[in-house]
Amino acid sequence: MDRDDTTLRVLSTSDLAGLDIALADVVDTVEQAYRTLAAGQSDNPRKLTVKPADGHSVSYAMLGRDGAREVVAIKTSYKHGLGESRDKQHYYTTLTLYDDVTGLPVALMDCARIGSLRTPAVSALLARECVGPGATTALVIGTGTQGRLALPFLLTTLPGLERLLLFGTHPDGVAAVRAELARHFPDRDVELVTDLGRAARDADVIVATAGAHTPAAIEAEALKPGATAILVGHGLAPSTLHRADRVIATSEAQMRVTGTDMADADGNFPPVDLELPVVLSGVSKARTASRQRIFAYNSGLVVTDIALGHRFARLAAEQNLGTEVSLWR
Repeated sequence: MDRDDTTLRVLSTSDLAGLDIALADVVDTVEQAYRTLAAGQSDNPRKLTVKPADGHSVSYAMLGRDGAREVVAIKTSYKHGLGESRDKQHYYTTLTLYDDVTGLPVALMDCARIGSLRTPAVSALLARECVGPGATTALVIGTGTQGRLALPFLLTTLPGLERLLLFGTHPDGVAAVRAELARHFPDRDVELVTDLGRAARDADVIVATAGAHTPAAIEAEALKPGATAILVGHGLAPSTLHRADRVIATSEAQMRVTGTDMADADGNFPPVDLELPVVLSGVSKARTASRQRIFAYNSGLVVTDIALGHRFARLAAEQNLGTEVSLWR
């Protein structure tokens, strides 16, 4: 990507929306980022958080370096109106990339699509590494952005899944989940469930992506032996973490920052057995017995945003998308 030291390519939501990328490519890009981190070639410091006393907003700042691509990036995230319904909230997230070989800027981009792809890809990798033998049934809780892509990504890493279940309370969201599944896997369909407890008892893997106001809260006793419960948003009760046989996290430090609603009455968490980068490196296995109930926490790591963001920046440059801004002139 030809650059100079005075301009910055800005990639908007609409610029990125026009870029096609296969789900398998997203999974491969994210997995490589984790493997590079596990090899000690990348840096992913703990995120910084700012939240006012009344909790009406939350802000994050994340800095990282991808050692495979030799790219440094800063991601910012700001959400306002946490006590409001989703349509009344304001959410902005950006990613700024710099080439650490040339020292030149790569791009500033809206990071919403990056996150909407990266997060379900990570859930799918967690599912692939954690599920027990012969897993056939998946349950997704929630129909927001993460819920809509959860099943296509799960089928990408676990093509043997036979039964797909969905719990959602918003008709438009349910329709969007069906449409997204049909777009990627036109021969598959999803069952809408109303009895969440029964669906949880049937599921080999559960991905909880619901918003903070969801009525769903699956307890540990509802999970069958060998089940894997993956938390992305909400939909799992704290007991699924505290009574799990194994706990896997993308980052234990980040779980303690962003997963405070899963702490016990004293604000404590059980220890994490393994982090996902170590699992993907092949050093240790997430599951050590077929009947273990595994809890997995997906908080995302900025190195995965960097890897996927850089992929999008290259695709955009090839198609001459974006706006060149003379920022430093």
